[in-house]
Amino acid sequence: MARTEEVTLTNMCMVYDDSKVLVQAKIDDDYEGITFPGGHVEKGESFTDAVIREVFEETGLKISAPQLCGIKDWTNDDGSRYMVLLYKTNKYEGELISSDEGEVYWIKLDEMKSKHLAEGMNKMLDVFLNNDVSEYFFYKEHDNWIDILK
Repeated sequence: MARTEEVTLTNMCMVYDDSKVLVQAKIDDDYEGITFPGGHVEKGESFTDAVIREVFEETGLKISAPQLCGIKDWTNDDGSRYMVLLYKTNKYEGELISSDEGEVYWIKLDEMKSKHLAEGMNKMLDVFLNNDVSEYFFYKEHDNWIDILK
């Protein structure tokens, strides 16, 4: 069995302020609904720098001290792995500006689940909020995707 694999690295960040969180209404054809900002890690870029850059590009806010709180990951049909590094922070500055990725706005955390969430976002919230959960993992069993929290 090979000990290396092709991996796509991405990130997502829950920016919070008291009981409010910053959400993005994604309008991407492949991933739409309410989610947190984030995106791809560039080749040679540190994970921390990538999440800071992505949040800035999508929201106009400069975050600092993002804390890694978990991952979301799965293996694609071609054998490559896809990983989303999940961060959170309450340290930010700047003016909120939406991007072509979708509108960004503040919402009360307890109201978030009543919105049209992006696929899997309801379980990802458990990773962001529950210190006993660190991974949202997908695998295929008989051509059906199974998702579990670990």
